[in-house]
Amino acid sequence: MKWVTNKWLRYIATSMIATLPLMMSTASAETLRLSTPVPPSHIFSKVSEKFAEDLKAQSEGRFDIKVFPFGRLGRDPENAQMLQTGVLNFAVIPAGFMTNRESSLNGWFLPGLFDSVEDAGQATQLPSAKAMLDKMEGQGMVGLGYIIAGMRHLISVAPVNSLADIENKKVRAFPAPIFNEWWLSNKAAPTALPLPEIAPALTTNLLDIVDVDLDLVVALELYQQAPNLTLTNHMTFPGIMLVSKNWWDKQNPEDQALIRRVFTEAELWGIEEQAKTERENLQTLVDAKVNIIEVSAASYEQEAETIRSKYIDSDELIADFYDQVRAQQQ
Repeated sequence: MKWVTNKWLRYIATSMIATLPLMMSTASAETLRLSTPVPPSHIFSKVSEKFAEDLKAQSEGRFDIKVFPFGRLGRDPENAQMLQTGVLNFAVIPAGFMTNRESSLNGWFLPGLFDSVEDAGQATQLPSAKAMLDKMEGQGMVGLGYIIAGMRHLISVAPVNSLADIENKKVRAFPAPIFNEWWLSNKAAPTALPLPEIAPALTTNLLDIVDVDLDLVVALELYQQAPNLTLTNHMTFPGIMLVSKNWWDKQNPEDQALIRRVFTEAELWGIEEQAKTERENLQTLVDAKVNIIEVSAASYEQEAETIRSKYIDSDELIADFYDQVRAQQQ
């Protein structure tokens, strides 16, 4: 009887030891939150979902991220504040918003700097682009990398055959100084509006034109209110995948390296995906019988050079970024 009891105890002990790693893994897993400001079909959200899925798989379930798209957890200011306090773990925040906190990020919005998504995507790996991310730690955040949303174009109620046509027109522009300066230099009236309010504003003539990427044009079906698309490629529009430094500092170096590696893979996937989606979006608009007009960068080079010179002269890191981009393009 004693032999049976001891054998049984040894069996229980062996079973507990065998299942201990699984128990510890389950106990240590937590559901993390990731916020994006755009619909699920937008590249910011698509890359976020891929990052979440891949990180869960490669961490064997220890990192389980739930993605909340379209600002469900808050708009950019609220998300930035929640990252700083550690209430939110991850967020994709447009680099345009973060220029209000870190001026070097204005380098991404120098007019006429990039020709395509692929062109902008290559710049995400430049030393100066990574140096901009390093500066996020001063904001209580860690920058993992970029998501390129595509090139900026104009969707409008009336046709825009050249930027001369936008004089005195109300253009929905992202609420950051460099966007305002760009449209003011073209004699337009930049207007800030949240994404959900854009379509109604076009319908009620509160807006004439929207400065936008094709993902949003298609996702929000803005062509129903504004049936004219002018392809300008005047800027690109990156988002930054940011992590709460408060949460990040509690992770061990191995997990930090894992998270960085998995996002880098998602970042590169996102560039290829968006280049493909850009072509698909354009075809969707052709099929929807949108009036499509092309405007060359040469036609607005004088205004673009004025804005570029101002920002290059104002920040050494912007100057480095500009020089590195131009060298990469040669």
